[in-house]
Amino acid sequence: MTHLYALEDAHLEQPSLVAIGVFDGVHVGHQYLIKQLIRRAYATGKLAVVLTFFPHPDAVLKGITGRYYLTSPEQRAEQLLNLGVDVVVTHPFNDDVRQMRAETFVDRLLKHLNMVGVWVGEDFALGYEREGNVAFLRQKGLEKGFTLETIELITARGNQSVVSSTDIRALLKGGQVEEACRFLGRGYQVEGTVVLGEQRGRTIGFPTANLSVWSEQLIPANGVYAGWAIVRGERYMAVTNIGTRPTFDGQDVRVEPHLLNFNGDIYGATMRLTLETRLRSERKFDGIEALKTQLALDIEAGRMFLTAQEEKASKLLKPSMRWM
Repeated sequence: MTHLYALEDAHLEQPSLVAIGVFDGVHVGHQYLIKQLIRRAYATGKLAVVLTFFPHPDAVLKGITGRYYLTSPEQRAEQLLNLGVDVVVTHPFNDDVRQMRAETFVDRLLKHLNMVGVWVGEDFALGYEREGNVAFLRQKGLEKGFTLETIELITARGNQSVVSSTDIRALLKGGQVEEACRFLGRGYQVEGTVVLGEQRGRTIGFPTANLSVWSEQLIPANGVYAGWAIVRGERYMAVTNIGTRPTFDGQDVRVEPHLLNFNGDIYGATMRLTLETRLRSERKFDGIEALKTQLALDIEAGRMFLTAQEEKASKLLKPSMRWM
């Protein structure tokens, strides 16, 4: 399984089926498409390849800056490879790509990926002014010898709206983490290095890790969240405060998880943190004692939620038994 950072770096000898898209977040709709691609590729002796882009085309075309992405390029590639993809290509999206004619880009795919099939969503388009739509690709496939598969977009349960990275971003910004996780098919994940903070949590009996998260990854709305922390190969329940720490008149937004049943030094370590549910919004307390009382309640609520989540997952994994 390979992650490449430019199309020109790929020189595949084995024929491949290629899914093309941004795939930010690798949500359940993306997973549905990718899993079908993988099944077909394995059944026909071909490589399963995903071509994606960074920066996000919207960031380039619309001038979007700041915290926007659901996944870093590395997180996205890892999730795709974990699904069973053989090769992920994260190609730079720049002015050259933006202005490239669709047929030229298709020819590059044929050359570098030995592409014999393209898999896309129904609304897909590539190339200059999005000229490379489904009808265009189907015609070029007939001319150049590759097949085209279009996959129906997945709708959210309970309504007819299509699952999209845009909607997941909106949910996270509104603090609706459980709904966002349902569309992602997993907990929302951030990752970073544990750096030295002000150590106030330690002085009041609730030590936290100050997590330095990639500056372009979206952080959910300020509040207190329950989730899981993986650091140095171990997994811990975590209750995470995201916000400015108004009780202490803080200014900058920080991500500060408190790891349950943990006591150790993890400065400099990389931590992977999932956010599974929002326990409450951020607020300013009248004093330290009121804050400590609430933190104890938050930790207990987080423990109960995560314990129930783990028990539910365990039951789902347990094989069913039948009387013979």
